[in-house]
Amino acid sequence: MTDRALAVVRAGALTTVQDLGRPGHAHLGVPRSGALDPSAARLVNRLVGNADGTAVLETTLSGCAVRPRCAVTAVVGGAPCAVTVDGRPAAWGAPVHVPAGSVLEAGPAVSGLRSYLGFAGGIAVDAVLGSRSADLLSGLGPPPLTEGTVLPLGRPQGPLPAQPAAAPWPRPPAELVLRIRFGPRDDWFTPEAPATLASGAYRVSSASNRIGLRLEGPPLRRAVTAELPSEGMVLGAVQVPPDGRPAVFLADHPTTGGYPVVAVVDERDLPAAAQALPGTPVRFAPAGRPGQGSGPTTAAKCRNPRRPGW
Repeated sequence: MTDRALAVVRAGALTTVQDLGRPGHAHLGVPRSGALDPSAARLVNRLVGNADGTAVLETTLSGCAVRPRCAVTAVVGGAPCAVTVDGRPAAWGAPVHVPAGSVLEAGPAVSGLRSYLGFAGGIAVDAVLGSRSADLLSGLGPPPLTEGTVLPLGRPQGPLPAQPAAAPWPRPPAELVLRIRFGPRDDWFTPEAPATLASGAYRVSSASNRIGLRLEGPPLRRAVTAELPSEGMVLGAVQVPPDGRPAVFLADHPTTGGYPVVAVVDERDLPAAAQALPGTPVRFAPAGRPGQGSGPTTAAKCRNPRRPGW
C-alpha cells in the first residue's frame, strides 16, 4: 500500500464507497447501485477537480472520520454537517486542505441524511463491472466501511478548478414532491388507487434504506389479487407490497420483483428522496392520468420488462 491512501477512524452508521453506479447490467441481474444523491456526488468531485464519475464516500446521518496518509484536498457536501480537521472547524461544501496524518471529520447531518466526501484523485478501490460502488443488495463492490479500513487514493488530475462564489447545494426537502407516471401495473389496482396515491398523506418510514424509500400512509387497494410473475424493475419504480403501502425503489433495488408497480418516479426527483429524513411528508404529482398520455411507462406500453429502459 502506498502513502496515497486514507484510513477510516470513525465509520459512522453507514459509510460506503460510491460513484455513479453500474447501469446496463440489469439483464444479468446486477442492480445499478451508485450514489443515492448523484447531484451531490458530482458536485464534490467537480470542486476537487475530479471527473463526475470518480468514487467518493457516502455517509448516512452520523457522518464519518478519516485520516489521509498523504496531504489531500477534500470537499464535504450533500447533507449539511460540521466539518473539522484535527478538531478545528473547516469549510463545508468547499475545498479543504487536509495535511498528511490529520483527521478529517464530517459530523452528523444537521439536515438531510447523506453527506459526501470527495478527495482529489478519488477513492481508487478496484472496479467491479466498471464501477467502484458498494451494492448492499448484491454484495458487489467494497463492503461498508469499518474502523481501520484503508482505502487507496488516486492521483489528482491537475490543479483545482476555479471555485464558484457559492456552490449550488440544494436544501434537503421539507416536503418531498415526487413526479410520477402511472404504470406498468396501475390496472392491477382499484379505480380509486391513483387518486389515493396522488392525494394521500404519506411520510418517509424509518425502514427506508439504499434499496428503497418505504412510506407510511393510506394503502393502495388491489383489484387483481392473483400472483404477479417476477418482472423487470427500474429505478424509481413505486412497488406496492401486500400491505398496500408504496415503496420507491432507489439505487440498490433488485432488478426483478413480484409485486405490482403502480407508477414510476421521475429520476430527476430521486436525489431529493436520498436526503429525506424519516417523517418527511411525501406528495406524489402525476404527470398524466392512467391510460391517457402518461408516457412510456403506462400499462399498455410496459408489459415487456425487456423494453428499452426497463
